[in-house]
Amino acid sequence: MPLLRTSMYAKGIEIYCAPTADSGDKWVSTMTHVAMEGGCYVLSPIQFCRRKDYPYPPKYLYSPSEEFVTYDSDSIIWAGGSVIISPHGEVLAGPNYEGEGLFTADLDVRGEIPKAKFKFDMVGHYSRPDILNLTVNNRPLVPVIFTSSPCKSKDKDGECKDI
Repeated sequence: MPLLRTSMYAKGIEIYCAPTADSGDKWVSTMTHVAMEGGCYVLSPIQFCRRKDYPYPPKYLYSPSEEFVTYDSDSIIWAGGSVIISPHGEVLAGPNYEGEGLFTADLDVRGEIPKAKFKFDMVGHYSRPDILNLTVNNRPLVPVIFTSSPCKSKDKDGECKDI
């Protein structure tokens, strides 16, 4: 999704929301990268679920090995890890792996985003449009286009002759 992010950065995104079911240190690193790359705040809400949050039965397999499967209603299925990250890569809140929760952070959009973009603005002073650029067609399009020509004559069964 780097090209999608690039187009969002070019539109001046200030708060990038990345909800996911992923979690862990690697995801926090990815979100830190996105925040610094885009010079924007990143909010990444990640689901936290226990076994009791899912229907029972059927018995779902939650680990790669049968020996670790547990059907205890309090066992953790998705560990969470929601996080808020500044444009400088600083973790402002989270990651939360303790359970369901709500946390907040003060986002200084007018102050911190210009500072971050002064250091690195991938679609501004740091870009090289003479060498590489991205063209985004943001006009609404239909999902299916039929390019065959209309039938000019039909046979006795009503089928097109010229197609």
